[in-house]
Amino acid sequence: MSTILYTLAGLLLLGLLAASAIAFHVAWKLTHPVRKPVDMTPADFGIKETETVRFPSREPGIELAGWYFSAAQNGCDTRRRTLIFAHGYSQNRQEPHLPALSLAARLIADGYDVLMFDFRNAGESSPSLTTIGLREQHDLLGAIDYAAGKRPDHALGLVGFSMGAATSLMAGCMDERIAAIVADSPFYSLGEYLQESLPQWTGLPRFPFNWLILTLCPLLLGADPRRVKPFQAVQEARKPIFFIHGTQDATVPAKNSERLRALAADERTEIWLVAEAGHVRSYALCPDEYTARISCFLEKAMGEGQ
Repeated sequence: MSTILYTLAGLLLLGLLAASAIAFHVAWKLTHPVRKPVDMTPADFGIKETETVRFPSREPGIELAGWYFSAAQNGCDTRRRTLIFAHGYSQNRQEPHLPALSLAARLIADGYDVLMFDFRNAGESSPSLTTIGLREQHDLLGAIDYAAGKRPDHALGLVGFSMGAATSLMAGCMDERIAAIVADSPFYSLGEYLQESLPQWTGLPRFPFNWLILTLCPLLLGADPRRVKPFQAVQEARKPIFFIHGTQDATVPAKNSERLRALAADERTEIWLVAEAGHVRSYALCPDEYTARISCFLEKAMGEGQ
């Protein structure tokens, strides 16, 4: 009998070790997505003058790469406002499915300076762990520092997409320098989202892999996704937010933005649910209306005469 018990215990231990190894491999892949090349050029979208920039994250040792576009240097009347774009998970500053350069060109023509940059471990920025919003907050704060130092007389706004939208809510809601936030397809809570979506992402059964990935792997990687809570920042914010979400978003369902909107206190906060649009596909579906709605929101949110 004792031999059988030892054998069963050994098999159970081997099974747990094997499951843990699989979970760690999956977590490693999720936190080390393959970089996508920065292969579009601003000139392809009619942007004549581009400044290639590099600046530090708030986290030591991380350098971020990007582009700065001045409305004035591109021959446009300036509003003395700068918009900082924040891209999504496994993407880079181009956000090619929009594409972000197309939206940037329209906003530059409308008088906004635009800063586009790569988060850590993306594009041309420093290698590091991708933490889906946790440490990326330090990167976005570094971008805000850079924009604020470059144009001290400008009002600042954030335009984020998916992970970048969630990061914009967490960093921007708490930073007094940010006057307004546009959040396209954010998630409500990363821990909650992963609990629901990990089986779809990984192809693994919910039990035991959700628990292993969300409990054991943070200890090994030093990054706990359950600390990524956009809803908490929105609850505490006292500034206008424009939520945009496609009703056909199967990756991050629109209920995430609806729940976030319900928590926002500023009366200028808005939500636009875009019929038939998928995840971060609203601009591609209706670029003219998308630009017009953002411009109208920013005009009200960032104030006259900036």
